[in-house]
Amino acid sequence: ASCGRTQRLYGTGSAVRPAGHLLDDLLASIGLQRQDVYITNMIKCRAPNNRDPLPGEIEACKPYLDRQLEMIAPKVIVTLGRFSFSKFFPDEAIGKARGKPRRWKGMTLYPIYHPAAALHNPQLRSTIESDFKRLPALLEQTVQSPEELEEPVEQLSMF
Repeated sequence: ASCGRTQRLYGTGSAVRPAGHLLDDLLASIGLQRQDVYITNMIKCRAPNNRDPLPGEIEACKPYLDRQLEMIAPKVIVTLGRFSFSKFFPDEAIGKARGKPRRWKGMTLYPIYHPAAALHNPQLRSTIESDFKRLPALLEQTVQSPEELEEPVEQLSMF
């Protein structure tokens, strides 16, 4: 395992079974393996029938995830899917935010669709692959000059 990479990249919203295999393939496509990154879930127990986590479950597990973030202090957090993304930006949609790095409490957050989304909608696979392929450059940029990743302010047009 590469400790330097482990401390730089942190994923929330883990993937198991077919989605987990796809995640392994996506990581391999950028030269990483699971032992190179720290992956955790929004909830700390498995939801029955692998269903989406309930709001109460996410809230109950929030202190554990917050403590993990505090202890690991990752430079980059990759959110896999809408539930993990909404922890950081609850009023935004993953569809508009995905693939766009931004700053959050001194860390770089990089939202990506969950690998399971590609299994349910095969048209998303190329989007997810493309977002993953941008990760190595993002990691390098974050290590060299994290201040350049500040989210740009959108200029509104009067016309």
